[in-house]
Amino acid sequence: MNSRSNRRLVAQAKAHTNNLPAMVDLLLAEFVASQKSAQRSRQHVADACAAEWNEVHAAVGSFAGEHSTL
Repeated sequence: MNSRSNRRLVAQAKAHTNNLPAMVDLLLAEFVASQKSAQRSRQHVADACAAEWNEVHAAVGSFAGEHSTL
């Protein structure tokens, strides 16, 4: 964004709060918390997927072991 757009946006935001720095801090904190939560969720799904594939591998072995590229 260019500085002209930033000035307009700041002016608009100031019309909705009397403490813009605190509001920016609050919004950034909420954004960071949301991103961390989303990352934890993605990691949980990936960990569960890996655990399931490890169970398959333990039960039936590696699918690649039966094939040769030669």
